[in-house]
Order: sequence, then structure tokens, then C-alpha cells
Amino acid sequence: MAEYVCLFHKDTVIVKSPRKSPVFLRTIVLLFGIVCGIYICTVCLRQINTVSKIKTQNLQVIESPSPDSNILAQLEARIPTLHYPKPQTFSRGECIQNPVRFFAILSMQRSGSGWFETLLNSHINISSNGEIFCAMDRRKNISSIMQTLDRVYKLDWFNSASKNECSAAVGFKWMLNQGLIEYHKEIVEYFNYRGVSVVFLFRRNLLQRMVSLLANSHDRYAKLLNGTHKSHVHSQEEAAALSSYKPIINSTSLISDLREVEMDAVKALEYFNSTRHMVVYYEDLITNNTVFRGRN
Repeated sequence: MAEYVCLFHKDTVIVKSPRKSPVFLRTIVLLFGIVCGIYICTVCLRQINTVSKIKTQNLQVIESPSPDSNILAQLEARIPTLHYPKPQTFSRGECIQNPVRFFAILSMQRSGSGWFETLLNSHINISSNGEIFCAMDRRKNISSIMQTLDRVYKLDWFNSASKNECSAAVGFKWMLNQGLIEYHKEIVEYFNYRGVSVVFLFRRNLLQRMVSLLANSHDRYAKLLNGTHKSHVHSQEEAAALSSYKPIINSTSLISDLREVEMDAVKALEYFNSTRHMVVYYEDLITNNTVFRGRN
């Protein structure tokens, strides 16, 4: 029972309120503690569930070591510019685990591509297989083009430039007027799928290129070099013999002809913009032989 204490002091009466039961206070504190505990547990459980989901999503399975062939396939998938060809016509032997890079030189006639290929093929592990699509039967349709590309990049293409077993880079040169523009969509898709690096090789001086075209066309019939025709000379004497011819240029159509050539180059760059590519000019290679340094 509540106790009432009354104190009488002269005319003053003091009445004290009854004390609250300690059981009631303890009950309130207990309920408050229970509520706080439930809240804290709920928050903790939510955080644990969130972390578990994140860990589950980021979990990666570490596979057991694979045979060499599987390792090479995994590397090729991760680095699309590295390849490990398995030719059908020969065995790569001890070089089977050496990666090979694929490239294609896209250019125009009389733009220095022959000299550029000679420069590349001087390396012991680089094979540039020449102007393989000059033959019409190899570019008569997209199927024949794809078959030819597969032969080159599987190292089953043989010529004097082939260094098949231990080739570190293999490719060829392709003129813009040899089906390249006509089937550009399929070729771009193929290049991107196979990880082919494209090198555009052009000439800045289009007028000199035109003169070279006319001189080469004249020598095809005149055969100034001891009765033989050579598209590419290999000595100063041969160059001097060919340069003795002075072609006649049609000045009326000269500007339009040069613009047409320039637009062909622009169109090719636009079509193959999505590929892994670089642009090189013949004049830059002649004047600066370090133009490739620092490029991947």
C-alpha cells in the first residue's frame, strides 16, 4: 500500500505523495532493453545478409591447373591480340607455345607498301606475305576472302616471306581496290573477332604517287630494265632507269583525280575505325625510321 506521511508544524500541513513501486520501474527498463535488443539484432541481420550477397556475387571459382593446350586457349581468350595457331600443313614444334600476332597492311598501289614489307620481313620472326588478294579468284566473293584469311592466320600460307614455325607476327598487304571496301562490313567483323591489327599505309604527296603509277604502267610494256618489268626496284641504278621516263599528266582532271584518291583513304579509315589500327605515312617512314617506337 502507498504510505501517506503527514507532518503538522504549527499551522502547516505537508502531505507527501506515495512512492512508486520499484517493480514498475524495473518492468519499464526491462521492456526498453528488450525493444533495443530486437532493433539491434534486426539491423545486424540485414547487414549480414547484404554482405553475404555481395560475397556470393563476387565469388570466383579457381579452377585446377589445366593442360598446356587449355592454358594457351585461356590466354588467347583474355588477350585477343595473342594467338596460338595450329596449322594443318606442318607442326610448330617447340614454338607451339609462342604467341603470334596478326596484322594487315591496308594501302594503295605505289604507296611504299613493297618497301615497307621488305622492312618488316627483315625481322627474323615477322612474316608479311605480300599482296595476296591481287589474284581475282581469292576475292571473287566473301567466302573466298574468308578462306584466304584463314589460311594466312593459321600459318598455312607459304611463300618466300614465311617463317612459319616461330613466327611472332604474321600478316599481308591489302590494296583498297581489291575487295576491301566492297566487303568492308564482313572484313571488319572478321578482324575484330580474330584480333587483327590494321596498319594504314598512305602517301602524303598524292601527286608523286600518281607519277609513280603512270611510270609503272609505262614500264609494264616498255620494260626498261634489261627487257624485264619490275614493280619494285632494289638499287639506285634501277630507280634511275625508271625515273628517266617523264609521264604526261592530264591537268584537266588532275584535281578531281587527286580528290578521289583522298576520299578513298578517308572512306577506308571510316569503315575500319572500330578495328585496332594505326595510320602511317610513307614519307614519315623515309625521313624518320623511329616512327614506330613507343607504339603497341
